[in-house]
Amino acid sequence: MEFYSTNPYNGEQVGKYTAQKEGETIEVLNNSGKAFKEWKKTSLSYRTDLLKKAGQVLRDNVEEYARMITREMGKPISESRSEVNKCAWVCDYYAENASDFLQQEEIKTDATHSYVRHDPLGSVFAIMPWNFPFWQVFRFAAPTLTAGNTGVLKHAPNVFGCAIKIEEVFEKAGYPKSVFQNLIVHHDQTELIIAHEAVQAVTLTGSEAAGSAVAQLSGKYIKKSLLELGGNNSFIVWEDADIERAVKTAVSARMLNCGQSCIAAKRFILLEGIYDEFVSKFKAAVSELQSGDTMEDATQVGTLARKDLADQLQSQVKRSLEEGAELLLGGEQDNCFHQPTILGNVKPGMAAFDEETFGPLAAIIKASSIEEAFELSEKSKFGLGTTVFTKNLEKAMEMAGSVSDGAYFVNELVKSDPRLPFGGTKRSGYGRELAKEGMMEFVNKKTVYVKA
Repeated sequence: MEFYSTNPYNGEQVGKYTAQKEGETIEVLNNSGKAFKEWKKTSLSYRTDLLKKAGQVLRDNVEEYARMITREMGKPISESRSEVNKCAWVCDYYAENASDFLQQEEIKTDATHSYVRHDPLGSVFAIMPWNFPFWQVFRFAAPTLTAGNTGVLKHAPNVFGCAIKIEEVFEKAGYPKSVFQNLIVHHDQTELIIAHEAVQAVTLTGSEAAGSAVAQLSGKYIKKSLLELGGNNSFIVWEDADIERAVKTAVSARMLNCGQSCIAAKRFILLEGIYDEFVSKFKAAVSELQSGDTMEDATQVGTLARKDLADQLQSQVKRSLEEGAELLLGGEQDNCFHQPTILGNVKPGMAAFDEETFGPLAAIIKASSIEEAFELSEKSKFGLGTTVFTKNLEKAMEMAGSVSDGAYFVNELVKSDPRLPFGGTKRSGYGRELAKEGMMEFVNKKTVYVKA
């Protein structure tokens, strides 16, 4: 089987890759298991030194890696550079904090000495998506490898060039052979990989359907799993909010990466008193965004990563309009490019309200009260994050408990930060990445009890 990566902006072929056969995949997994036996014995200081070097490799090659991201999945080059630099940040973060996170926890019992130590599990299989092709991998790899595990990556086929570059980062940083390996395989080998004795855990960032399939396989073979799936985040604006600031943040929250983000704000729930002002200013700000050649620094909105993704978004727009939504801006598609689009009068039951819209589509919803705004926000099968804009910080913090999502941001867009745990609830998955929690996902919290 052959895989092709294609630049969605101009249709040029970026790379051609031949799928590995099952025997080659098994060899990679065997090597991962062998490498783990030695890697887990290395000192933590050795592993953190290598992680620092990986961060430096990323910084030294920002332009090369950013260009590969942009060529394969179409985001503006400025955003690709930011993504690579964020990967370097997560490397620095875990290099600096791993010692504190992994230190043994002393617990007083009737034993002479009792404590919990944090040992690596083995090889962790990562199934990663195309929308942040470097960041999604590094937020898994930095803590997981530093904890003493080995990693095997199956990336999305349209970003296999990025996957190869990521493997090169670890090679250039001096990681021992087979500690981190990339697979060029189709999803039909997923069960073979999860079933392999070297693989002790699976982490997936992707669609709800992919997560369900991987969770079933992980359960079948009794392997630890972590799922980071879709989202339908709400962005709630109260009547006392700083509207200028809220609009500026809303544009980034919806249009960053051309809207191709699970944590993007998708449903904008506005209190009646500020509805007209927000919509007017939001519409003006979105209409000023610059589209064009994704390799140009001035470009702010790129294409979607594939034509089928643009087709799907266009279908959601059309169905929402048929269901009674109002077209306020955009709405047109040209191959992989979809105009930044704003729909008004969106209500539950419409595609733009109920479904995850993975592209530059903002659904505007009116609420009569704060209570109704939160009720509308909760009408979702997803549970990644919620944003609230208000000057009443005390009341906003009081409302945090009424939100079932994995994140609640006040006066800021929902975003991932190495210092904070990241993950969702409901159909958005389970488990946590980043911060200490992200490192603890793939360790054996081993109880040690000693009695004299």
